[in-house]
Amino acid sequence: MQITFIGFGEAARAFTDTLGADQQGLTLAAFDILDTPEMAAAMASRRVRQGTSPADAVAGADWVICAVTADQSLKAARSVLDHLVQGQVYIDINSVSPGRKVSTAEALEARGVGYLDMAVMAPVHPHGHRTPVLLAGRSACDLAAPLQEVGFVLDLIGDLPGEATAIKMVRSVFVKGLEAITVECALAASAAGVHDRVFASLERSYPNIDWPTHLAHSFERTLRHGTRRAAEMRESGATLDEMGLVGALAVQTAEVQARMGALPLIDLPQGDLPAAITEVAALRGAKPRR
Repeated sequence: MQITFIGFGEAARAFTDTLGADQQGLTLAAFDILDTPEMAAAMASRRVRQGTSPADAVAGADWVICAVTADQSLKAARSVLDHLVQGQVYIDINSVSPGRKVSTAEALEARGVGYLDMAVMAPVHPHGHRTPVLLAGRSACDLAAPLQEVGFVLDLIGDLPGEATAIKMVRSVFVKGLEAITVECALAASAAGVHDRVFASLERSYPNIDWPTHLAHSFERTLRHGTRRAAEMRESGATLDEMGLVGALAVQTAEVQARMGALPLIDLPQGDLPAAITEVAALRGAKPRR
C-alpha cells in the first residue's frame, strides 16, 4: 500500500512517524512546495520518498493525504487534479470551511477520484495518525474499515463532504477564541498595570480554572502555533459567514493568533508569569498606561 502526502509539515510528519512504526509493507511518499535541505532531510529520515512534482508523488498512491496550510488547500488539490485516476482516494485533512471542502470534493469526484473529508480533532503529537479524527463524504463508509486497520481512530459523521470539518471549524471558534481572549486580556492587564487585580477577580469568578496553568498554556499555544491557527480561524470565520452568523468574531481571533505567532517563541515560566507576560506585551507593542 502507498500513501502520499501533499504538504509535509507538522501533521504529515506526525502521521508518518506513527504509520511507519506501525505498518509493514507500507510505502510513503510526499511532495511539498518547500524544496529545502531541511525538508529533504525530514522526508529521508522517515523513509518517505520525495516526489519531484505533485504528479510524481501521487503516482501509484492508494491514498493521497492533503495536509497543507488552510490558504493553500485548493491550490494543492488543483496541483494533483490532472494526475489522479479512478480508484485513488484524496483525504483532505486541511482545516478549512465546509464550503471549501465541498468545492474540492466536486472537482475531484468529477474525475472519478474518491474524496474524504477528515477533521483532525486534537494535536497530532504524540499520537500521530492515531489522533482522533472525524470522517465525512461519500467515500467515508467504505474507507472507515481500511483506515481503522492501519490504526486510525475515527468517528463517522455523514456522507456529505464538509460535515466533519463543520464540527471542527465551529468548535475552533471557542477553543482558539478562548486562547485569544485569554492572551489579549492578560496583555491588556499587564499594559494597564493591573494584572494582579484582574486575575484575582477572575479567580473569584471562575474558581475551577487553574489560571496560571491556563495562562501559560494559552500563551504557549499562540506563540508556537499562532500562524497556523490564524489561517484556521479565517476558515472558521468563513464557516460562520456561510451560515449567516458573525464570521468577523473568528477573524478577529485570527488577528490575535497571527500577531502572537509572529513573535519570537519565549518560555513563560509559571513561577513568574506576570513578568513573562510583560515581556510579550512589550514585543506586541502594547502601550503601558501612564
